[in-house]
Amino acid sequence: MRVSTSLKTATLAAVLIAAPLAGAYAAGHHRGGALDTPDPTAMTGPRVTSLIEQIQGVNQGITDAREANSISASEAQHLHTRAAHISQAAQHVAASDHGRIPSAQYHDLLRRLDNVDQRLMNDTGSSFMMGDGSDGGNYPNG
Repeated sequence: MRVSTSLKTATLAAVLIAAPLAGAYAAGHHRGGALDTPDPTAMTGPRVTSLIEQIQGVNQGITDAREANSISASEAQHLHTRAAHISQAAQHVAASDHGRIPSAQYHDLLRRLDNVDQRLMNDTGSSFMMGDGSDGGNYPNG
C-alpha cells in the first residue's frame, strides 16, 4: 500500500512540475516580433492549458485515492468539487479575457489548487511528516 501511495504521489508531483515547464518551453519557441510580446502581467494560452492539466492531474489523484480506499467517498466528492470550482474559475477568466488569465488571478488559482492537493496528501497520509518522534510521533505538515 505504501509503495502504491508513493508511486501515485511521485506521479502527481511529476505532472504538477512538468506541466508549467511544457508551457514555458512552448512559449519560448514562439519567434514573434516585439509587437507580439504579451503583457507580462497576464498569463496566456499555454499557461491556461497547463493549469487545466494540473487540475486534471489533481482530479486523477483524488480518483486514485478513492479507488484505493485511502479517502472516503464524501471526501473525494468534496475535493473534486473544489477542483471543479477552480477549473470553472480559470475557464471563466480566460474566456472573458481572450484566453488570458491576469497574473494575480493565475497565482491565486495555483494557490487554491495547491491547497486541494495538500488536503488530498494529508487525507491519504502521504504528506510530509514533521517532528522527530520524541514527543510521541510524527505529524502531517499542514
